[in-house]
Amino acid sequence: MTVHTLPPTEPKTVPPPPPPLGRGRKRATHAFDAALDDAELATARTALAQGRWQTARSLLARTGDDWDRRGHRVTVLAQEPHCAPWARDWLLAEPDSADAAVLLALALVRRALRGKEKPVRARESCHAAAALVPADPTPWLGLLMLESTLGAEDEVRRLFAEVRARYADHHHAHHLMVARLAERRPGAGPDPLHEVYDFANEAAEQAPADSPLAILPVIAHTERYRVLAAAGHEPHDTAASGHWTGRRARQVMRAAFDWWLEWEQEGHPRRLIDLNFLAHAKVCEGRSAEAAALFHRIGEHATPSPWSYPDLDPYPAFRAARATALGTA
Repeated sequence: MTVHTLPPTEPKTVPPPPPPLGRGRKRATHAFDAALDDAELATARTALAQGRWQTARSLLARTGDDWDRRGHRVTVLAQEPHCAPWARDWLLAEPDSADAAVLLALALVRRALRGKEKPVRARESCHAAAALVPADPTPWLGLLMLESTLGAEDEVRRLFAEVRARYADHHHAHHLMVARLAERRPGAGPDPLHEVYDFANEAAEQAPADSPLAILPVIAHTERYRVLAAAGHEPHDTAASGHWTGRRARQVMRAAFDWWLEWEQEGHPRRLIDLNFLAHAKVCEGRSAEAAALFHRIGEHATPSPWSYPDLDPYPAFRAARATALGTA
């Protein structure tokens, strides 16, 4: 099955897909760039904003079946406010284009999550794109993004399974699933046996040794902190929270940092998201030297999550944490 309409000849920073679940509620005062450090993606997004969809067409054709990169690039392009009409123009010009159909589907998901499109239309568009390109997990990622916010847990799990059936180690899908699972039983308080930890640990263990899913237990630990702090079970001041200093937390963060030292995936399109989570965890743990090493890699590529947790203006929080770790405060 040919996925693209062109022969082969994507990272990130803005509000990565709007925090799909209950993320920090304050409006950020800094414009994050969801494209992260993907310069080609940023160029294609600018062209798309001007109605020149041919640049996005070429970009997605070159991306091929690198599913994590394809998912990242499509979701970022879909965030462009006028993506949906331009994707429709593309689809009118090339009715058989799977790339155009997938981009339109994700753009409608984005609009539905912002209350500007009926969810049923976004679902229909995702299913239509999936029918055009059965091997592509990206339309199913779009459905997972939508139902992670709007759907029942059984449907979220079903869609996650659809993504994994096409690409077992899908990075974005695992992050969405962790964030959703972390929100189960918010009133139960701290629970070292919460299911989100088992899910993340199992995914990390089953992934290849060099897979960035090794960082997933840190993501789970951080997402659970978001939920517990919002429910009043943890202080909003991470320095006063035992969530980051217990034996289990230390083991999780040490294992993730050691993995990063050995396997750092410089080419992965979403690695900067992982690095932001890991740097945040090291700051909360009080490990400034390790956090500093991560901040050097991150540079200016901050992401809203997790610096907004539990209810912060993320960019000032990132800047303050980085200045403290680097000794420039």
